[in-house]
Amino acid sequence: MSNEPSWLYTPPTVNSSSSNGGRRGRAVATILAIGIVAGVVGGVIGAQITDSTNSGSVSQTVVTAPPVEVGAFGDSNVAKAAATIAPSIVTVTARGNMGGGVGTGVIITSDGQILTNEHVISGSDTVKVLLNGETNPRDAKVLASDAANDLALLQLTESITGLTAATFADPNSFAVGDPVVAAGYALDLDGAPSITAGIISALDRTLVMESGVLNSLIQTDAAISSGNSGGPLINLAGQVVGINTAVARSDFGTAANNIGFAISAGEVLRVLDILREVADGATREEGFLGVSLGVRQDGGSGAVVTEVEPNSPASEAGIQEGDIILEVNDQSISGQGALIAVIRDSAPGDEVEIVVERGDERLTLTATLAARPN
Repeated sequence: MSNEPSWLYTPPTVNSSSSNGGRRGRAVATILAIGIVAGVVGGVIGAQITDSTNSGSVSQTVVTAPPVEVGAFGDSNVAKAAATIAPSIVTVTARGNMGGGVGTGVIITSDGQILTNEHVISGSDTVKVLLNGETNPRDAKVLASDAANDLALLQLTESITGLTAATFADPNSFAVGDPVVAAGYALDLDGAPSITAGIISALDRTLVMESGVLNSLIQTDAAISSGNSGGPLINLAGQVVGINTAVARSDFGTAANNIGFAISAGEVLRVLDILREVADGATREEGFLGVSLGVRQDGGSGAVVTEVEPNSPASEAGIQEGDIILEVNDQSISGQGALIAVIRDSAPGDEVEIVVERGDERLTLTATLAARPN
C-alpha cells in the first residue's frame, strides 16, 4: 500500500487525435498589442512632458539602453542551453488499441537510439518519432522498456546517421540550488520544444507510483507539463541531468506548487545499460530480500520490517521483525519505497550490506539476494 500523498502523479500523455488537422493539438492564444511606437536616436528616446501647473515647462528625458546585437539563439545562458539540446529532442507519438499519446524523447546515439518514459509508449502497437525541424514522422520500434523505472529505449527503423546525440552530465556534477532547464513538447504544441527554467530543489527523492517505485529522482521547480514526459532536464551547458517524468498537483488537503521530478542522470545511465542488455536478448531478474515493510510512526527515517519470510535472504542474514532498515550498500533508506527500489534494482546473487536499528543498537548485516519469486 502506498503511503505517498495522493497528489503525486505521472503527467498524462496528450491524446494526439486532434480534429484540427495539424500534427499536434493546438492551443489558441490571443495577444492584444496596444500603442507600440518607438523612436530611436543614438539609443535615447526623448519624451517631452509639460507641467501646466507651473509657470515654466519641465522637460524630462527617458533614457533607454542602446540596441543589443544578440546571437542567432539569444545571449542568455538559458537560451544557449536550449539551443544546444534542441537538435536532440524529438516528439514521440504512440498508438495502440487503448488509444494513444504524445510525449518527448531524447536522441542518445547518432544512428537513432532514443530514450523516453515507459508510460509514453506503454500499450502501444506503433511508435512514430518526429525529429526536430522535420515535417514527417519516422517509424520507430521499442527495443526494451522498464515500467518500474519508467524508461524505454527506442530505435528508428530506417537507417540513419549524423543525428545529434545529447550529452549526459556527470552524475556527481550537480547539486541542490543549481539552475536547470526542462525541455520538451509541452501540451503537444506546434513548433519547437518548450523550455522552462528553475533550479534543482532536492536530490534523491523516491516516489511510489502505480507502476512501481521511482528512486534517485531530482526535484525541480522548473515547470513540467503533459507532453514533457521523456524530455530532458538540462544544466546551463545543455547537458542532460535527468529525464522528466512526474509532477505534483494539489488536492483538497494538500497544496503543491512548482514541484516536478526527473530521473537523475546516474539512474538513467544505469537503467540504459540494462535496457541495452535486454534488447540484445538478456533476461532481467530482480533481487529479492524477503521482508514485508511498514512505515515509521514516530516521524523518523527508515523502513520498518513487519515480517521476515522464513528461509529468505533476510532471515539468513539475521534481520528480525521490528528492525528499522536505515541503509543498504551505503545508500540511505528514507522509507519503504527507497528499500523496495534498491532491492529491485539489484540482481539475484548480489551481496548487500544492510544497516538496521534494533532498539538502541545499530547493526550491520550482510544478505545475499535471491531471485524474485514469480
